[in-house]
Amino acid sequence: MKRGIFILGFLGLIVLNGHSQFVQTITSADGRFLLHKIEAPLLGLEQFNNRLSLDTVYFNDQIQFQKIEGFGYTLTGGSAYLLYQMPLQNRTAILKELFGQGPNDLNINYLRISIGASDLDATVFSYDDLKEGEVDPDLKKMSISKDQEFLIPILKEIQLIQPNLKLIASPWSPPVWMKDNGKSKGGHLLTKYYETYAQYFVRYIQLMRAEGLQINAITIQNEPEHGGNNPSMLMTALEQNAFIKNHLGPAFKKQGIQTEIVIWDHNADNPNYPIQILNDSLAKSFISASAFHLYLGHESALSKLHQAHPDKKIYFTEQWTGAKGNFAGDFIWHMQHIVIGTMSNWSSMVLEWNLANDPTYGPHTPGGCTECLGALTIAGSDLKRNVSYYIIGQVAPFIPAGSVRIQTTSSNTQIQSIGFKSADGKNVLVALNTGKEAVFTIDFEQKKYNFTLPEKSASTIVW
Repeated sequence: MKRGIFILGFLGLIVLNGHSQFVQTITSADGRFLLHKIEAPLLGLEQFNNRLSLDTVYFNDQIQFQKIEGFGYTLTGGSAYLLYQMPLQNRTAILKELFGQGPNDLNINYLRISIGASDLDATVFSYDDLKEGEVDPDLKKMSISKDQEFLIPILKEIQLIQPNLKLIASPWSPPVWMKDNGKSKGGHLLTKYYETYAQYFVRYIQLMRAEGLQINAITIQNEPEHGGNNPSMLMTALEQNAFIKNHLGPAFKKQGIQTEIVIWDHNADNPNYPIQILNDSLAKSFISASAFHLYLGHESALSKLHQAHPDKKIYFTEQWTGAKGNFAGDFIWHMQHIVIGTMSNWSSMVLEWNLANDPTYGPHTPGGCTECLGALTIAGSDLKRNVSYYIIGQVAPFIPAGSVRIQTTSSNTQIQSIGFKSADGKNVLVALNTGKEAVFTIDFEQKKYNFTLPEKSASTIVW
């Protein structure tokens, strides 16, 4: 794993007021520091007196908010294929680095997978593809054999490394014979197949369970207002509401399925879509969470949903980094809006899109994303770590599932921060410095601790 070199002559081991040693992990936009750990980052009194603290962050662990579910990526079919093609020794090493709990591992605990193909599979498929004109309302021909080639074997390897792995699964399209346009792209689910499609979800969860894989959550439809992808499907709030209330919810209840039902799974420009569904008390009784992306809208929309339905969780399930982006801009923007932004607005999960691609940004379907940059670029045994590796790496190892967000307040817009307390009692502050190098202060339990934040960088401080 690449690490930056960080030299500050005034740093020394400091333990204050009975607290264990502070550890600061830094990634900078210019790439000089990449998940670089400083074991003793506190400024001594003499060094601090010669410099002005730009900001004070008040860390109050007595006021707590949402519990954190985890961090991770989408393991697309293409990502699984590329990992599967690696030499076993290389694959084992990178999976350990991503999902292990060692001091230099990312400790990823949550993955999103597709139900059938996403647009980052090599081909379009569902689990019940038929000849034109055929239908299968009893799902007698349903099979997850495509997933058994690469996706399921990779998931099993990951599960051995990360026993607490959770999975959220999303369909891009149902089988085309269930749709009003008979195509993998666009169209709507025919009402006569609502019950069949509910059983399709049930059967999928059961088939994955037979493989030893628990599906913790499903979303109803990836990006239900975007019918231009391949595959894709359009689904209005009224359609999603009726499907859950009258078919999927009762089907899960009848089969004793505990998998969470998650709605929306699209942009923050339309929080009224999930609010409208949750306003129906019967539909709401089956729903655990709403999921968001941030290609449109602002992360503050997540708080609008929370205010309307504070008893339901919020997940952030997708944001891409692209071939035409750059490390500096993407790292700062994602840390500001996706990590700090969505979690400050009640998201309990952050997943980046996607885990891996090849040097040509494939595999992808005809009409799928041609510029999606994975956290990893894989070419045979060669491996490159890209910006979203470091975005998730800046938080996942330090904020384990079960941590809670706590109250932090500050006054300077150059430094944005968010705080957490882990289940084992550790305090975590993620601070983003969008300007020049700065000194800042953490005020915790009426004591002050002073740190340096390098120019345009993110720091995760644990004590």
